[in-house]
Amino acid sequence: MGSSYEFSRNENKDVSLQELRDRLAEFSRVRDWEQYHSPRNLLLALVGEVGELSEIFQWKGEVARGLPNWSSDDKEHLGEELSDVLLYLIQLADVCGIDLGQAALSKIVKNARKYPVSNQTPAAASTN
Repeated sequence: MGSSYEFSRNENKDVSLQELRDRLAEFSRVRDWEQYHSPRNLLLALVGEVGELSEIFQWKGEVARGLPNWSSDDKEHLGEELSDVLLYLIQLADVCGIDLGQAALSKIVKNARKYPVSNQTPAAASTN
């Protein structure tokens, strides 16, 4: 049988940002933690979690896509740290009144305009 991480991942494969936001708000509310969730505090917590995420990769050099040489425990740890980053980001957006999903979609459109598709490969583009 797989790890609890694999089980939960398979059970909730289509979780929305809204659902995560609502669950986080309820989690904080019932513990009376909302008082500590200022934008500044959430940002600092987010930065701390990004640091923990960085530590996982710090001495590994380049890592192949899909992490084929990583143990299931290493992948589970990575999933936990990625989740911490995502959850703090969602909370930060929420307390700042930002619709994170809409902001992300808008950013993709903006980037598409800024970096239009070219028919040249990167190597060909660099020679022109």
